[in-house]
Amino acid sequence: MSIAFGPVPSRRLGKSLGINNIPDKVCTYACVYCQIGRTLKMEIDRRKFYSPEKICEEVRKKVMEAEEKDVRIDYITFVPDGEPTLDINIGEEIEMLKELKIPLAMITNSSLIWRKDVREELLALDFISFKIDAVSENLWKKIDRPHKKLKLEKILKGMLEFRDDFKGKVVTETMLIDSIDYSKELEKIAEFMKELEPEIAYIAIPTRPPWEKWVRPAKEEEVMRAYYIFSSSLGEKHVEYLIGYEGNAFVSTGNLEEDILSITAVHPMRREAVKEMLKKANRDW
Repeated sequence: MSIAFGPVPSRRLGKSLGINNIPDKVCTYACVYCQIGRTLKMEIDRRKFYSPEKICEEVRKKVMEAEEKDVRIDYITFVPDGEPTLDINIGEEIEMLKELKIPLAMITNSSLIWRKDVREELLALDFISFKIDAVSENLWKKIDRPHKKLKLEKILKGMLEFRDDFKGKVVTETMLIDSIDYSKELEKIAEFMKELEPEIAYIAIPTRPPWEKWVRPAKEEEVMRAYYIFSSSLGEKHVEYLIGYEGNAFVSTGNLEEDILSITAVHPMRREAVKEMLKKANRDW
């Protein structure tokens, strides 16, 4: 399986070339709505997974293939099977990838942002998306099911400290699911976000098959309530829904079979998206 995949259509990042720098599925969380599946190894200690040279070589190859096919790449994004900051070489990888002159992004569950080394390494990014599903201990544990050594208070404090120093774009993502009693939680999240000041606070619902079968998207009225509460705190221009389909604009830049496998390992594709990709490559099922 390729470490670099795509470019894939992203509702946040346009055409995104993904980096899968964490094997399936090593994570700090075992979120009930995860689209990748069950967390196989729950870890919080950072370690080496792939060499920075291997990662950068695969990304460079994909960038060259995209250029040859005149395919635009808006961002190179760390969006792996697990939590990207578990990779102890992430700082070195970011510095090496800077040479490609393409904006660098990361989608993180925020769980290790309390660590000073992680905060310092991520400052070189151009875009970061923090997961904020809850700011209350009980709901955080119920939805995100974190490693038992993690402390929510430290994570929230780490986000604020990072925000003070970061020059790039900060967005947040809050996943809303049915069968969860949010009560006053949405107001508490909005209060924290007002302090964090993200450029965009995204409100999401599960749009791909979740790990836990009982998980369902939050009802429309709950999603609208979240939008109203977040907008009242941040302003309407800083709140967006992340609930639509990103579209079928997947592109093969090399080996089609390898491309489909590497994309679907991290980013499930609809049948019509695969069909469209095959059509563009003049291939059939």
